[in-house]
Amino acid sequence: IVVLAEEELGFTNYTPPYLSPQTTGDVILKGVNYASSGSGIFNSTGSKFGDHICMDEQINNFAKSRQDIVSKIGAAAARKLLRDALYFIAVGANDILLLSSNVSLSHVENIKYLDNMISKFKSQLMRVYNLDARKIAVTSAAPLGCIPFERDKFSMDDCVPHVNELAKLYNVRLKILLSELTKHLAGSIFSYMNSYTTLEDVLQNYKSYGFMNADSACCRVYGKHGGKLPCTFFARVCPNRTQYVFWDAYHPTEKANFILAKHALDGSRQYISPINIRQLANS
Repeated sequence: IVVLAEEELGFTNYTPPYLSPQTTGDVILKGVNYASSGSGIFNSTGSKFGDHICMDEQINNFAKSRQDIVSKIGAAAARKLLRDALYFIAVGANDILLLSSNVSLSHVENIKYLDNMISKFKSQLMRVYNLDARKIAVTSAAPLGCIPFERDKFSMDDCVPHVNELAKLYNVRLKILLSELTKHLAGSIFSYMNSYTTLEDVLQNYKSYGFMNADSACCRVYGKHGGKLPCTFFARVCPNRTQYVFWDAYHPTEKANFILAKHALDGSRQYISPINIRQLANS
């Protein structure tokens, strides 16, 4: 979504990854990508996926970049650059998937976990703010019970209700948090990107969007919906990925992501609030 948003906003080059040897010098003045696949809000989330950089460490890396920028152009110019910049944060899905896998937990225990998630995320967002970020777009959890991984894990053809419920419970808390941060942190705007509503609309009306399949992975190895194993070098790939909502067991295809990105860029408050990405960029 971030890449597609960058294209729409006129970026000529994609934001380079933090760990790239080329991400140094003047390059960092034009933006850096700190994201790490498999990571989550909690430091332990994603450990089963192998090496990854947790959210806390991603923020530490941002702090290092900030110091490099200050050293390069001075504190005042760095502060202006960072406060004018756009920040995209997409995290939380893996934490919720981890929670959903433990079906023995009570409702009270699930709520406690989600509350702890929000508390941890609040401290992380405040750290980002204190490092001079001001224009921050944060994605909600999508309808995670509809991804091929969850359908196959629970042997369901339809979306898995209890997983989607966890996502919705988290989203309610996240939207309140972002509103409170915008209210209390001077000069900040935290935009809530409603990935749940957008992807749910695509899944319910997939044929009108030009898709032929809304429940299975295009790149698949095993499982009725291709959700049992990740997309690997020996996977089978569908003939036309533009006909699928899901690329692999977890992620939407480029075409589906383009729809999500367009709603985030220019959408109404139904899809992103209080303002969309284009308005945020111009604020």
